[in-house]
Amino acid sequence: MPEEPKAEKDWRYKKIGRIKSFDRIKSTKAFNTVYRKADKTWHTPSFVLFYKKDSRQEVGFVASKKLGNAVHRNRAKRLLRALFISHSDHLRSGQYIFVAKPPLLETEYTKLAQNFQNTLKRSNTLTQ
Repeated sequence: MPEEPKAEKDWRYKKIGRIKSFDRIKSTKAFNTVYRKADKTWHTPSFVLFYKKDSRQEVGFVASKKLGNAVHRNRAKRLLRALFISHSDHLRSGQYIFVAKPPLLETEYTKLAQNFQNTLKRSNTLTQ
């Protein structure tokens, strides 16, 4: 009897909450292009949104060392990623970059979710 791959046996390797139709922005060059040529930039107390209209659907999450150590930076990116996943079905195509700010880690999730949705509405990136 063939042995199952490790990813199917172990719960730790299960992918949860994937960003369905969006690719990740990976290269520094791609990040810098969106930063410089962004059509819209929205600042909130918790994060900054950079949006560039494009036929591609890409997203990037940034947390600088101002947030703290690696644990804090990863938590901030996870929070932004979770908020993005909850709205990704209703977003226009384009390139999105979310930059975390220090108050993000101290804010309640419900307030963050409301703030996130308001930002997307104000920036006119929601389709519905």
